[in-house]
Amino acid sequence: MYPEMRYEHVVYQNPFLAMRIWQIDSQNQASEETLRRLQQDWRQKRYFDWHYHEEVELVLILEGELTAFFREERQTLCAGDVALFGSSEPHMTLQVKDETLSYIVLQIDLRKYWDPSTLNSMQHFSEVIRPLSCLNYIYMDNEDARTQTADLICEIYKEMNDEQIGYELAVSSRIKNILLLLLRNDTRMQLNYNNNRLLERLQPAIDFVEEHLGEKLSVAEISGLVNMSYTHFVKTFKKAVGMSFTDFVVFKRIKKAEQQLLTNDEASIAEVAESVGISNIGHFYDMFRRFNDCSPKQFKDRLRSPVQ
Repeated sequence: MYPEMRYEHVVYQNPFLAMRIWQIDSQNQASEETLRRLQQDWRQKRYFDWHYHEEVELVLILEGELTAFFREERQTLCAGDVALFGSSEPHMTLQVKDETLSYIVLQIDLRKYWDPSTLNSMQHFSEVIRPLSCLNYIYMDNEDARTQTADLICEIYKEMNDEQIGYELAVSSRIKNILLLLLRNDTRMQLNYNNNRLLERLQPAIDFVEEHLGEKLSVAEISGLVNMSYTHFVKTFKKAVGMSFTDFVVFKRIKKAEQQLLTNDEASIAEVAESVGISNIGHFYDMFRRFNDCSPKQFKDRLRSPVQ
């Protein structure tokens, strides 16, 4: 995607929460030459040593100062500040002062938090129009939203480390609270608020997919349910939902397969694949790995292993 950048593969602490959170304590100050070179590269739109990942990332500064580089801007983050990086958005962070630096990094695959009950809200975070870093103005201008988000990140960090009963519910709810704060405080309307009517019009098609995942699905037939041509339906679906219709169907099938693997120890992987409408077992493995970074068997094995 970005040949001069490093793709970072994120290993989740809990595959079902699809997230990783950890604290970094550092005293590794960058040299003046490194900072000068990085700033020059950034101005000339060269992104050597930058990285990206599919997960959305939040950074909370606990102590010290960190400089964050985005493609279009640079931010200086101090204690209490929060920064947001979008999915697959190139970025770079650098410690520029000779002092103790401590911060928490939270990486989340938001696709795992899409379900029928939240689809209308989650589609705002699909980044079809612009990366989520456009919302950093909220954390800069709105002290209350920044403080609440910082508290939620700290609570997630504690829950993941304590692993008390129900911590998955606690973490999931706090992630959604972070998103709700962004949605409710986006005074500049940077998120896409204009597709609610489109989504309502597409609801019969979405419902049909949910009810017939185990069957062969025809785009031509489904577009007819909402009285759209094939081409218009495909374009409208991508605009309203934030992913292509094909990707949406695959996503829903893999989510259903995950549920089958969770609840039915007796079913073979081939049977699970067949039950969600994917008869080609090789294709099923490829699609499963695409969303879970592991095979179905590895996924089942994780269920039996304690979370590290």
